[in-house]
Amino acid sequence: MAMVNTDVTDRGMSRGKVIFTLVVSGTECVTGIVGNGFIAAVHGAAWARRKRLPVGGSILLMLSVSRLLLQIWMMLENIYSLLFWVTYNQNAVYTLFKVVIVFLNYSNLWLAAWLAIFYCLKIANFTHPLFSMMKRKILVLMPGLLRLSLLISLCCSFPFSKDIFNVYVNSSIPMSSSNATRKKYFSETNVVNLALLYNLGIFIPLIMFILAAALLILSLKRHILRMESNATGSGDPSMEAHMGAIRATSYFLILYVVNAGALFLSMSHVFNSNSPWSILCRTIMAAYPAGHSVLLILGNPGLRRAWKRLQSRVHLRL
Repeated sequence: MAMVNTDVTDRGMSRGKVIFTLVVSGTECVTGIVGNGFIAAVHGAAWARRKRLPVGGSILLMLSVSRLLLQIWMMLENIYSLLFWVTYNQNAVYTLFKVVIVFLNYSNLWLAAWLAIFYCLKIANFTHPLFSMMKRKILVLMPGLLRLSLLISLCCSFPFSKDIFNVYVNSSIPMSSSNATRKKYFSETNVVNLALLYNLGIFIPLIMFILAAALLILSLKRHILRMESNATGSGDPSMEAHMGAIRATSYFLILYVVNAGALFLSMSHVFNSNSPWSILCRTIMAAYPAGHSVLLILGNPGLRRAWKRLQSRVHLRL
């Protein structure tokens, strides 16, 4: 059985590195909490008024709630792992943090993939019979697919409670300045089981997202080419809207792929927890849900109007 052993003792991390990590990841998490909390509040209020939401609104509500919980949990994990590392490296506590964060990350990836598929089917224009069939069935299938994705995320996260991550203590590490010994914490990762759960929890929604985003970008580019062939000016509002949609989809795609890679590297424990690469993975994982929420607010007309109304109310109160 393939195992990877990694030193997870954080005593070697300097105070400056700890402060830098807490400030950067904390800023990203707070940004994500505000952004996703705002999206959840807007769609949650709409759901409370109408007792139902359209498919796109339902996906955004579930995605924003998932990311809100994810960013809160990531902030707690960063605080515990950097400031209370002895408690954090107890096997039960360590496993709890990993299981919850894996479930929230998997849910986030699946819901974001379904959001991309929904936008692709709603906006893209292809004549293939399969695409036309999916476009007709999407309103019926999507609620069940969302519940199934959450169930898959839950099932894939439970195995992380055993046989994937283990933390053990070596109390016989000699200290160079005396005859005493000190405790050193190591994490043990089952690489085979991790790779299997990676394919189920990350790889499948990753492929779905890439295909949906690529099809949407292709459809938008084809439409732009047709508009140009019809001698539509480059300053036409419709063309500008299409270009903006391509840019937004490209940003989403880049953020999604980079986050999936950072998540796998972080779960694999290929880096020591106090190494710059590990800190970079944490930073990317905190930046993705925050950055995506900001882009969603800026790119969605309804959310953008609601944000401006909120800003005006805050200014009036101040």
